[in-house]
Amino acid sequence: MASSAGIIIVKSCRKHVMEDRHWLTNAYVLFAVPYFAYDIYAMYLCHWYKYRVKGHELDATYNRAILKSYVRKEFLMVIHHSVMFAVCFPVSVFLRKGRGDFFVGCMFLAEVSTPFVCLGKVLIQYRQQHTLLHKVNGVMMLVTFFLCRILLFPYMYWVYGQELTLPLHRVPAALPLHYNLAALLLMAPQVYWFSLICRGAFRLFRRRPRSRGTPSRRRVLLPAAVPGSGTPQRLPAILLLLLLLLLLRLVQRAQPG
Repeated sequence: MASSAGIIIVKSCRKHVMEDRHWLTNAYVLFAVPYFAYDIYAMYLCHWYKYRVKGHELDATYNRAILKSYVRKEFLMVIHHSVMFAVCFPVSVFLRKGRGDFFVGCMFLAEVSTPFVCLGKVLIQYRQQHTLLHKVNGVMMLVTFFLCRILLFPYMYWVYGQELTLPLHRVPAALPLHYNLAALLLMAPQVYWFSLICRGAFRLFRRRPRSRGTPSRRRVLLPAAVPGSGTPQRLPAILLLLLLLLLLRLVQRAQPG
């Protein structure tokens, strides 16, 4: 749904990327924000039911321990959702002053790869890594992740350069430093996750001769650190924390007085 909204916004605001408006931009942000709060709670409930001990459901100490283990396990997703809810929402709706709908739509397009990431996780849960569907889905995840989460950033720079009649290599110098830092911090986790996806794809499609009677090793394309896989990694978590600090600084700069 986010990617569909992104396509509509990008197509509608392509002529003047800074000034063109589309009602769906803010409307979809307002629609999507409650999801992040709900998703944090839903992930906690899943974690609670998975690790609960019968007879201790009302024990406050036990529930605090479950909450701590949940935050440790899902630290990256909790930080991500908190940043989206507490920082990106007010920046997108209130502090942009109606400019840059095109670029908000571009960020929505990053979700094109999400269905393939989720399907890959489902196939792993059902031990279907050996199927053709898993391999085809892995290729689609690799391609969409690269196009919509890696190339997306140079594309936005290129489009902004077209607006200013600047070549791509001169666009960063025409932007304030904190804009470039924000783009770098947003892109860095995507590059990290993409490298893990490539590593998983290499393991999946690499053919190894096996002696008869030797059981095949399970090959999984979806690495643990891909968004939505549930295992936090230190590098993306640190980058998201830095992004949170930077976005808070941008909010302070945008406030009058």
